[in-house]
Amino acid sequence: MRAGLHVGQLLQPVPGGIGRYIVHVARNLPAADVEVVPFGAGAPSTRVQSLIGTTVDLGWPRGPLRYELWHQLRRPRVDLDVDVVHAPSLAVPAVRDLPLVVTVHDVAFLREPEAFTRRGLTFHRRGLEIAHREAAAIITASRFARDELIDVGFDRDRIHLAPHGVETRVPESATQMRARLDGLGLERPYIVAVGTIEPRKGLDTLAQALAVARTTEPDLELAVVGPAGWLAVPGLDGPGVHRLGTIDERTLDAVYRNAVACAVPSRYEGFGLPALEAMARGCPVIASNATSLPEVVGSAGTLVPVGDVEAWAHALVVTLRDDALRDEMSRRGRERAEGFTWLGSAHAHAAAYAAAVDAS
Repeated sequence: MRAGLHVGQLLQPVPGGIGRYIVHVARNLPAADVEVVPFGAGAPSTRVQSLIGTTVDLGWPRGPLRYELWHQLRRPRVDLDVDVVHAPSLAVPAVRDLPLVVTVHDVAFLREPEAFTRRGLTFHRRGLEIAHREAAAIITASRFARDELIDVGFDRDRIHLAPHGVETRVPESATQMRARLDGLGLERPYIVAVGTIEPRKGLDTLAQALAVARTTEPDLELAVVGPAGWLAVPGLDGPGVHRLGTIDERTLDAVYRNAVACAVPSRYEGFGLPALEAMARGCPVIASNATSLPEVVGSAGTLVPVGDVEAWAHALVVTLRDDALRDEMSRRGRERAEGFTWLGSAHAHAAAYAAAVDAS
């Protein structure tokens, strides 16, 4: 089977989590007997092309203008020699006589519209409407997200569950990792939070919890990794907070492996990939007890009520002080992460593609 995969996210200055998802799926689909034809309006960087192969450049119009035309006019149409077209986000290509598959990561824009810009709301709502009307198959990464889609009117039979996976490299030496951390200014015990910085990620709660925790543990710090997203998040300029922005994979690996814990305080997540990435590296996870996170973390981490600053501060302090607890969380996390692979996710994607072809 040949699948056209829209890789437009990889053309953005900061591809973000969806970009990482695209790369991992594209790299693993051939092992699931799917030939990937990446396409987008532009050419990815040399590094990205080395990961996903030669990309079909759709040409002008590019970027937001093309997405606007796709969403408003369903033009210009994508015409590729493929069996199916896959939109890995709600930037949904216009296709002609080809089955369409759309990945819907979450419907946070419906549940927490105040956390999005007006433009972001319009874009995502329109993309969801098109997916509902035109997609022969829908892919999502968690049972929680699947149930959310059913709740807003999608047919269960059209939804295919394809949990994300995780891949880790052999870690660098302790000396090499220490040099990377020193370069970031991470010299004291720290908690790490990874992801796009936006209100629904709950980083305001985490920043407040850190301030409370530092009244008894003044050396504890917070490393925030990720690009700025929708709207501003208060509290991230306080004492002990390091805004690291986007960092390379090797440096991120070192940050995970040397953290006291990875905090995922999100109010809403369709999956929660940073929790899985942390567990795979033996980094203890403290996560919100809401949406998809309990499904991903299971009993391998500490689950804390959403927005409860005191509970989060307590969890940070207990995890810092209890070496045996961290060791146990590390062991459980590694074991749980073994059940999530990108190869398994690729096979689930291939099954969704086949179903879309059969339905067309």
